[in-house]
Amino acid sequence: MRTETSGKRAKAPAFLVSRNLFLALILLLVSVTLAVSVGAVPVPAQTVWGIVLNKISPDWVDPTWSKGRAAIVWDIRFPRALLALMVGAGLAAVGASLQAVTRNPLADPHLLGISSGGAFGAILALLHTGLFLGLLTVPLMAFLGALCATALVLAVSNFASATSADKLILTGVAISFIIMAGANILIFLGDPRATHTVVFWMLGGLGLAQWGHLAYPLIVLIPCLSWLYFRSADLNAMTIGDETAATLGLNVVRFRLTVFVVGAMITGVMVAFSGIIGFVGLMVPHIARMLVGGDYQRLIPVSALFGGVFVLLADIAARTIMAPEDMPIGIVTGLIGGCSFVWLLRKR
Repeated sequence: MRTETSGKRAKAPAFLVSRNLFLALILLLVSVTLAVSVGAVPVPAQTVWGIVLNKISPDWVDPTWSKGRAAIVWDIRFPRALLALMVGAGLAAVGASLQAVTRNPLADPHLLGISSGGAFGAILALLHTGLFLGLLTVPLMAFLGALCATALVLAVSNFASATSADKLILTGVAISFIIMAGANILIFLGDPRATHTVVFWMLGGLGLAQWGHLAYPLIVLIPCLSWLYFRSADLNAMTIGDETAATLGLNVVRFRLTVFVVGAMITGVMVAFSGIIGFVGLMVPHIARMLVGGDYQRLIPVSALFGGVFVLLADIAARTIMAPEDMPIGIVTGLIGGCSFVWLLRKR
């Protein structure tokens, strides 16, 4: 039975909703433009959108740029920017939802061993099985590893009757340590000359961004984010407590496990294509709460928006600090996220 929010929620005026949507669209456009323009080869914003419009419909804009710039914008930077948006949006929304069902402000997508499972699958592909499916081998193996880790956490929690929020977290931490031990064994037994590739992937990166690959995270992200948004009333109820949520007609155990599975699907596919990027799911929801409050009907979309923009900006920093070399994006998000979280602790 779906829960109903107590009382009638006051609806925002139509002009405020329209204004907020307009500001969100402007923020996205500015962030994407900046991400595509900045790099070892700078490209003016006018040229960026001219190339994009020309690719969409060649009759709209006459090309006045070189083929090299067109390839940089359309084949490299634009799909990378879109992947950054999806990764950030997915991790931030999952972090917000996990913080609700666990009532733990430190919950994030990597809490339940999901990232560790993804790392295990990627390491297995990079060092032992080889790229038997081409470039899709590493993302596919990482995704399968993340799903297996989630299934293992749920199986162990069911076996130990650990269905409460605290015990699920402890189960996830224990499974994460076990899986990372197995991953370290794979690294130890693998070819030392290939370990630098594994390290770079584990620190996060968007180098796998290609137009042909973007459909996979998008297919998972859209329905899962939509489900979280439409269950925002239930997420609100979970923040109050299990007993209160149960009195509202919510099956607490089933809903919590469902949120964990949805979060695992999102995190698994994001980790598969971007590696392990930390602090996004932990920090961004807290910043969103400072701006829009704790109502999950607003918190889920705002967290997704800010998460995408945050990863975009972090990717810009990763590409420019040591240009023309790419710094692993996980280093940037960890540094910025850690400092920002200390500031949040000081402020609140």
